[in-house]
Amino acid sequence: MDFETVIGLEVHAQLLTKSKMFCRCSADYANAPPNTHVCPICLGAPGMLPVINRQAIDFVMMTALALNCTISEYTKFDRKNYNYPDLMKGYQISQFDAPIGLGGWLEIEVDGKKKKCGITRVHLEEDVAKLTHRQVIGAEGYSLVDVNRSGVPLMEVVGEPDLRSPEEARQYLIKLRTILQFLGVSTGNMEEGSFRCDANISIRPQDTKTFGTKCEVKNMNSFKSVYQALDFESSRQRQVTAAGERIVQETRGWVEPKGITVSQRSKEFAHDYRYFPEPDLPPLIIKQEWIAEVRAKLPEMPEARRDRFVQDYSLPLYDANLLTGSRLMADYFEEMVKCDSAIPAKENANWLLGEGLRIMKVADVEFEEFRKKVSPPEFCALIKTSHGEINANTAKTVLEEMFNSGKKADIIISEKGLRQISDTSELEATVKEILLANPNPVADYKAGKKQAVAFLVGQIMRATKGRANAKVVNELLTRKLSEL
Repeated sequence: MDFETVIGLEVHAQLLTKSKMFCRCSADYANAPPNTHVCPICLGAPGMLPVINRQAIDFVMMTALALNCTISEYTKFDRKNYNYPDLMKGYQISQFDAPIGLGGWLEIEVDGKKKKCGITRVHLEEDVAKLTHRQVIGAEGYSLVDVNRSGVPLMEVVGEPDLRSPEEARQYLIKLRTILQFLGVSTGNMEEGSFRCDANISIRPQDTKTFGTKCEVKNMNSFKSVYQALDFESSRQRQVTAAGERIVQETRGWVEPKGITVSQRSKEFAHDYRYFPEPDLPPLIIKQEWIAEVRAKLPEMPEARRDRFVQDYSLPLYDANLLTGSRLMADYFEEMVKCDSAIPAKENANWLLGEGLRIMKVADVEFEEFRKKVSPPEFCALIKTSHGEINANTAKTVLEEMFNSGKKADIIISEKGLRQISDTSELEATVKEILLANPNPVADYKAGKKQAVAFLVGQIMRATKGRANAKVVNELLTRKLSEL
């Protein structure tokens, strides 16, 4: 029997607010010593009253609008009760039946085909503390609790079960992260945990409408791991079904070193959490004036910016898609364009998408790290230098050195003596030497084989360690050959 894979994603994104969701503690906890960004509210002390972070509400509304959702005029917070060691109060303040955003969609493209994927809801809650597990040889292990993360605003985007393959799931996540980054509401960094995904996956016989028993897969911290975990789980469920066994509804964890998912616990249901309205927070009434105010803050979104790059800069659609896959890269490119109007936008794009991305791939770093080392004005200065002072191949070497050392292009060029030799009198002696040392190519040229010039040019470039100006060399060589 042929089966169809059905996937729905639940994505959590930490919001870029200065303070936590319900108190004034700093939300910038990443590099802070453990348990230093805490207060009685974070610690769940009795009698402490939470206060709603207005900026977090605005960020969730911005996201919901960007995802084509309807903003609820009436929304509220609820208590979600469960007892985990990383939950200080014994409950989490979340949203249950009245989320901020409802009924939206986003569009993905896989194998050249576009597809609209439904968004069930966008709601807001607080993050939990962080557990660090320690193993002790010959004794029982233990866990350390860092409360710094507890209470950080956490937005959840719940998708409809509209995805049909691991690749669709990966593209959905990439698109959603790009939207959040363009909005400026989240870093979208999966490795740091600010962008986390849980996947509900099931299979069903082809051409049927009834959903199969689903499993929730957790512990995926990269787009690659999401793809691999869903690919494995899809195959596992098919094998279980083929063996005549029953799929059990459960939560499974992705074990990346082994490339497998493993059972963690039986899947909870909504009634297990005993939701009830948060008694310490009043309902939120979101008026149309507030929605209009937030809508006015929406920036230019990825598709609109991509189309503008094609229109204003005459870029191919392929280049524009790559450049707008990240707000940081799109901003960087536009800064490059503004630095020097004499450099064509396409040339800037070629350098950034070519050598720039190659260097990042080799160094295994994100774009933000590249920008710290090579600013747009410095990149433009290098490109301009490649128009005469150095050749393109040397410029590539210089760019890599700029990234590795943080030095500017002109300093590197001066220190390493890389400037092109364009002085005809300086090159004449080298040209004469090469002609004398290569009588056969010279004879070939005199016999009408014009391609012999390319070989001779190569020999001159090698002799000058690539510093000779290729245009000057060609002109000088052609003249010398015609005089023979």
